[in-house]
Amino acid sequence: MVIPPPIRAERITKFLKPYVLKMHFTNRFVSAQVIHTPTATVAASASSQEKVLRLSMEQAKESTRDVAAAAKIGNILGQRLLLKNIPAVSVFFKREQKYHGKVKAVIDSVREAGVKLI
Repeated sequence: MVIPPPIRAERITKFLKPYVLKMHFTNRFVSAQVIHTPTATVAASASSQEKVLRLSMEQAKESTRDVAAAAKIGNILGQRLLLKNIPAVSVFFKREQKYHGKVKAVIDSVREAGVKLI
């Protein structure tokens, strides 16, 4: 049995930004996802852990954790957002994240794909 996510009250959801980009970096992989905040569901995601992407990067002798991999993940995520008709997202930074390195690569490549950042 699947339990649906809780629906937030209208007074809360009218102040939330509907789509939020969240990024996660490990020592081996890069992942990013866009979450629809009123329903708390994942609208789109991309990761260097995906089987097809990981295999293609290993064959090309590319790393799955550097800035180039982060840019590739951002580009794929931007294309997936446009396919789902999501024209704009806002960015959520964790406390330790700064607009530098991998974070900058993901955000810039999402922006270059045609998605507006709020």
